[in-house]
Amino acid sequence: MITDVHAPQAHQQPYSRAYEQMLDKVRYEGAYPTREKADETVRLVLAGFGRQLTGDERVDLAARLPLEAARVLTAQIPDTQPLTGWAFVKSLAARSGASLATTRWDTGSVFAAVTAHAGPDLTTRILHQLPTGYALLFGQAELTPAA
Repeated sequence: MITDVHAPQAHQQPYSRAYEQMLDKVRYEGAYPTREKADETVRLVLAGFGRQLTGDERVDLAARLPLEAARVLTAQIPDTQPLTGWAFVKSLAARSGASLATTRWDTGSVFAAVTAHAGPDLTTRILHQLPTGYALLFGQAELTPAA
């Protein structure tokens, strides 16, 4: 018997409606063929992001995300040295085995959904906390303070 390894198992809890909506947004933004591919992408990117984000911004973002997404984010121990946006993409690509272009696309698709949940104020706070390069991943201009 052939089974689909991506099909939900009988003992697995169904996703919350909020998480399903998040997956639908990621699926649309990333043009993924299935909700399962969107879920895989969300989990990869949020796990990586959980290793970068710290402090109140991490707590506040987790509170605004659907429970399933918040668990993935907060299950990670933050790195002692945060990565730049480009190094973040390279790290995710190495973990997933995907190309840098695909990983950049995946990251932008997930961060579009994260921004929708976080709202503009929290997104700005998050971007101020992180090293350079994340604003572009969040679909925003990279602004640097005047010297």
